[in-house]
Amino acid sequence: MRRLCSSRYERQAHQRGFLRIAGLDEVGRGALFGPVVAAAVILDPARRILGLDDSKKLAPERREVLATRIRERAVAWAVAEVDAGRIDAWNIRQASRQAMLLAVAMLAVSPDYLLIDAETLETPIAQRPLVHGDSRSISIAAASIVAKQARDALMDQWASVYPQYGFDRNRGYATADHLDALRRHGPTPHHRYSFAPVRDARCWAASATQAALPLAGPGEGSRAE
Repeated sequence: MRRLCSSRYERQAHQRGFLRIAGLDEVGRGALFGPVVAAAVILDPARRILGLDDSKKLAPERREVLATRIRERAVAWAVAEVDAGRIDAWNIRQASRQAMLLAVAMLAVSPDYLLIDAETLETPIAQRPLVHGDSRSISIAAASIVAKQARDALMDQWASVYPQYGFDRNRGYATADHLDALRRHGPTPHHRYSFAPVRDARCWAASATQAALPLAGPGEGSRAE
């Protein structure tokens, strides 16, 4: 059976005369904490990388190996992020699009065609959105791997700042341990307050703090005679 992730869409773009084809994907869209991270990758057809696929299907060790090969062999690659504050201000879809546009702008070689995982971007560059593109296009798969590795590295750094949330394990997603930590400690300044579990945790933490305050006794606050 033919492997689903292939160079089919890249070849079709080349046949139409496009030369610099960038794959685009983002990671962290559904997380409750931290930035959404996007990557843009222009693969070199002359320097094949075997095993490219959706980053979610790959073991961490395999992702690390492939991410290194992509960075070494690609014509160009770039990573961009949009932080939690801007996610709250814009909404996650717009933040994801902005991260992708930033990644394209950061490429050392300007692309003339974009293959994008299930999105369209406001840019004059010719583009093609692909549903489940990270499982279908090797360029999008490469972008998903580079973005995933970059965001995981960020979450490892945040785990040392906020060890009580276990970001090195849950990557900021709504796992049981992360939700429990939110209920116990409340959200950090880098959580996404526009996401319901974070809003609920903030309200719960505020209520718990208020309930823990001592009640003022009769005549408290005035000097006894």
